[in-house]
Amino acid sequence: MTSVVETQPSTARNALKASSRRNPGSGSAAPDARAGTLALSWGPMSTPPFTIRPILPTDDAAVAAIIRTVMPEFGANGPGFAIHDPEIDHMAAAYARPRCAYFVVEREGVVCGGGGVAPLDGGDPDVCELRKMYFLPALRGQGAGAALMLWCLEAARMLGFRRCYLETLHGMDAAQKLYERNGFARIDGPMGATGHFGCNRFYLREL
Repeated sequence: MTSVVETQPSTARNALKASSRRNPGSGSAAPDARAGTLALSWGPMSTPPFTIRPILPTDDAAVAAIIRTVMPEFGANGPGFAIHDPEIDHMAAAYARPRCAYFVVEREGVVCGGGGVAPLDGGDPDVCELRKMYFLPALRGQGAGAALMLWCLEAARMLGFRRCYLETLHGMDAAQKLYERNGFARIDGPMGATGHFGCNRFYLREL
């Protein structure tokens, strides 16, 4: 399940496009072809109150705590939700696998959110899943959700996916509005075999 409670700044997409054209040494979005991920930094004229970077093993405890804090906030702590996935305590290793990427969002040096993409379990090879995108309250309302989603989608393209799928929950209205603003369309039922039978809203986006 993916949960984002964020607003999207009108400049987020333009900033992403502009930064991708800059020299990586001057503040840019730099593809890392070897790792199949993206590293993000911001130039001096466009500095948000957060930074985005690939997950490290030292982030595992913080990311696990975020997931276990945020999911119950929305009633997503029972059977059939991602909070019970075995990868929760070992996110860096889980997303070091081929065709996976996970990013964390820091505010004042503290990891306050994260999200990533991975092949959809039981799905077609060209379909990825937007996974475990969660933010602590301190990070909400600052454009982090919109920025992180753009980076996840760009990572998915770099990793060779052509469609991105996500699962969420009824009542997460702000998250669903964000998905729809970013090109996701509601579909009638689940895809693949994620095991998250607690989810009841499903979205798909062409990449």
